[in-house]
Amino acid sequence: MVAFSLYLLYGVVTMEVPDGTDFPGPQFFPMILVVVGLVLAALLVLHYLRNPEVPEDPDPTGPRYRTFTDWSAVAWCVGGFILFTLVLEVLGWILAAALLFWCVARGIGSRRPVFDLSLGLLLSSLIYIAFVQGLSLNLPVGFLGGI
Repeated sequence: MVAFSLYLLYGVVTMEVPDGTDFPGPQFFPMILVVVGLVLAALLVLHYLRNPEVPEDPDPTGPRYRTFTDWSAVAWCVGGFILFTLVLEVLGWILAAALLFWCVARGIGSRRPVFDLSLGLLLSSLIYIAFVQGLSLNLPVGFLGGI
């Protein structure tokens, strides 16, 4: 979360913004995501420092507190994000974001792929409409652009 937020912060800081750009401008919403990401990361660190998860240890002589990472969930989420960045231009925002939603849902334990993909399509379509119609920003349309 910290790495992604710092990467996004780098993108916001190095973004070229034309003079005379009206508020909120192209840096406003990414900066909100940076702040939210860093705050959530800090809250997660505090939570796990205060209340470490203690997995059941069959060996009573083993260490009392061990960290546990669900590497399968990490792989699904990171892999979904990498796939999203690779297929965004080809598939377009709606399909790529729905695929990302499905990968993250699968990573956090959902086993309803049709429901997850349908919900991902609905949410990515609503986000697309909000950005294109509400904010007059262009998101990639992919091969659906000609339809």
